[in-house]
Amino acid sequence: MTTYIAKRLLMLLPVLLGISVTVFLIIHLIPGNPAQLMLGERATPEALAALEKQLGLDQPLHVQFFRFLGRVLTGDLGRSIRSNKPVISELAERFPATIELSFFSMFVAVVVGVSAGIISAVKRYSLFDHVSMFLALIGVSMPIFWLGLMLIWFFSVNLGWFPPSSRLDVRFFLETYTNFYLIDSLLNRNLAAFLNALWHLVMPALALGTIPMAIIARMTRSSMLEVLGQDYIRTARAKGLAQRVVVFRHALKNALLPVVTIVGLQFGFLLGGAILTETIFSWPGVGRYIIEGINERDYPVVQGTVLLIATTFVFVNLLVDILYTFIDPRIRYG
Repeated sequence: MTTYIAKRLLMLLPVLLGISVTVFLIIHLIPGNPAQLMLGERATPEALAALEKQLGLDQPLHVQFFRFLGRVLTGDLGRSIRSNKPVISELAERFPATIELSFFSMFVAVVVGVSAGIISAVKRYSLFDHVSMFLALIGVSMPIFWLGLMLIWFFSVNLGWFPPSSRLDVRFFLETYTNFYLIDSLLNRNLAAFLNALWHLVMPALALGTIPMAIIARMTRSSMLEVLGQDYIRTARAKGLAQRVVVFRHALKNALLPVVTIVGLQFGFLLGGAILTETIFSWPGVGRYIIEGINERDYPVVQGTVLLIATTFVFVNLLVDILYTFIDPRIRYG
């Protein structure tokens, strides 16, 4: 197992290098000049040239890339052109918000999706099966931006149940230690702030978790139906085992591999930045951060954020591969 993990970590290097080259070229080919955006349309050519030299934008592309790569190897993602702050410090402030939202969304998606998939498989062709799979189809097809706007319109504007944006009401002041508001509120022993932060999570988590929930439900149902038709399941039932034991101890454990794969992939996508959800709900995460960087032609922000997203995605997939060995002891990595 250790050898396998080491090989996967080594494979991470060429992947990140390829992603860095691709993103660097794409972002520099996008029309627009960061110096022009910073100085405005009335800036003189001399002022533009001076700022481009200060930012290093007057250098050839290959020089700019190798300079960026050299900084990355030392743990420096550069400074934001817009704010002049280190990109790594801004990511440290924003990534916890994305992690918090992603964990909450995936928790809801897994609990509801797996439960609905199991019940649908056990009660195949029942009313519950038809209704749940129909809702899952709608969930997969529903655009996140439309769902988010409808949630805000119904639950915030009309009913006033949930806040429409941000992570915490302005009346609360938290001394941040981790930038995870749920954790920081508990460290501050502020139960009201904890509940308020949790309340702010509900609508964006529901909007973000709808598609993973639907995919997980359909995959769980499909995998469970395949396992429930196996000979050893019929043998277990013939031995007189209770339905609960047959479903959860024998069927579910063997049906989990494809479900865990889907959960890992979806969780990687969520951690990569829920751009639409974070934009609609004004959630200060990496998804919204990269959109701001693209709009401002902030090269270091875009490049650093994409590197973080790619690294996160690869590590999540590695964790999923390791979990396989715990779910199915027959799987061994050499």
